[in-house]
Amino acid sequence: MIFLTFFIGLIANFIGYIPPGNINLTLIQITINRGIKEAIRFITAFSCVEFFFTYFIMHAARWLSGELRLAVIIDWVMVILFGVLGTITWINRNKPPETNYSEHASIKYGILLGFLNPMQVPFWMVTGTYLITHEWILDGKVALVIFSIGSAAGAFLCLFLYARFAKYIQEKFALSTRFINTGIAILFFAFAAYHVIKQIYLTFFKH
Repeated sequence: MIFLTFFIGLIANFIGYIPPGNINLTLIQITINRGIKEAIRFITAFSCVEFFFTYFIMHAARWLSGELRLAVIIDWVMVILFGVLGTITWINRNKPPETNYSEHASIKYGILLGFLNPMQVPFWMVTGTYLITHEWILDGKVALVIFSIGSAAGAFLCLFLYARFAKYIQEKFALSTRFINTGIAILFFAFAAYHVIKQIYLTFFKH
């Protein structure tokens, strides 16, 4: 049962990080600009925070799913977050990659984004409630700790594959840093626009 709980957590969060979002796009940017070593530092720090993040959200999943305004708040937080990340990336798109970085810069960035990760809240609200309601996992403290460890492992594995794939694409097609940064900035702005359009539609057009 312990192994199954761990495995479910790993698979669930691995799937959760497959769609492009602020975390994996930021990771691609770090991989391209700073190298795979810094990317692994970022992933490790982020995954450690993901353990605590998952544990808290799973504890509160049922309560959060009943908060009707939470989805609206998350959407507007994502607009701000994607807008800021897109603006920073766009401004710095023409700057050549630096060769020297602080030893702990990627670790601090991973910890920061681990806490600023609102996209995972609705994911675990739905997934967590489903898994607990259908008794795929237990909602006891030990079970949720094991599940959260699996969740952290799933995040690490998915993001590590993202980093390796980003490095492979860069080397295979000899893509410039400017081209990649521009593309990531456009995606950030597109995601921000999506959340704005979504809220406009839900507010004014959906009855």
